[in-house]
Amino acid sequence: MPDDKKVKGYRRLIPSMTALLEFEAVARLSSFTLAAQELGVTQAAVSKQIKYLEETLGTRLFHRLHRAIQLTGEGYVLYSVVSESMQRMASVFDKITEGITEQKMVLASTSAFSQLRILPQLSTLRLQQPELQLRLITQQLTPDLRGDDIDLAVRFGNGRWDDGTAIHLFDEEVFPVCSPGWLASHCAPASPEDFLHVELIDSDTTLEGWMTWNSWFKELGTSRPKLKYSLRCSAYTDTIQAALQGHGIALGWGRLLEPMLASGQLVRLTSLVVRPRDAYYVVVPNGRTPTPLMLSLIDWLRGDAPT
Repeated sequence: MPDDKKVKGYRRLIPSMTALLEFEAVARLSSFTLAAQELGVTQAAVSKQIKYLEETLGTRLFHRLHRAIQLTGEGYVLYSVVSESMQRMASVFDKITEGITEQKMVLASTSAFSQLRILPQLSTLRLQQPELQLRLITQQLTPDLRGDDIDLAVRFGNGRWDDGTAIHLFDEEVFPVCSPGWLASHCAPASPEDFLHVELIDSDTTLEGWMTWNSWFKELGTSRPKLKYSLRCSAYTDTIQAALQGHGIALGWGRLLEPMLASGQLVRLTSLVVRPRDAYYVVVPNGRTPTPLMLSLIDWLRGDAPT
């Protein structure tokens, strides 16, 4: 049963949903006339609702300019909340009318995490959740929770973000990797000094915190300013593709490369390893409560789900 006090409280604080609907249309279209046309009412009716809303709140929501209107500071704050709420409600209506249940999930991650860890293991998820409709949203940098009605986002960092609740997935290890073919025709480096004389494939550093060879050696406590690079890539996925094709040695992020290391496509070269202070997390957007399906997907991402 709903809480009667809470219901009455909402009615007191939000006296007119009609006024909010018409306010959203006016703010989005920057026009009373266009809002009235969209809503199928008269301009006078729209103006009356906006005036009622302003009187109720005790503040102006629009600056009335010559042949134009503009949101006030208070109007912008209200529009930001109302617009997001309307989008969420519209999304729920669409899901219900289309018969879509909670089996639909939107997961955001970097392209590297998606291509190297999610997609190679997607068949196991299909076996565990055959009815799941998964939508992957990939971005080059840290996934943004704004827009696209994202349910979960995978991020690498310290776990402290303002736009959601972080759930730890796993820590990371970074170590040199190469293809079996490259290793068969070259001597494997055994010490930091040996890396001065081999072909290295480097990645550009990004906001996500990818290490370069120089920063990796720095973490080991060894400075190597004159390393020999055979290739430098802006995308980490290109770096790994180059290593797979035998063009040299790349830095392997162990958790991302687990499928390739397990299959033997890539080989770990030495016991030298750097363990970053940051880790991988799944972030649940603010205002969302994890559903059983979301928790199941998190277990699968972590590797804890049964196979």
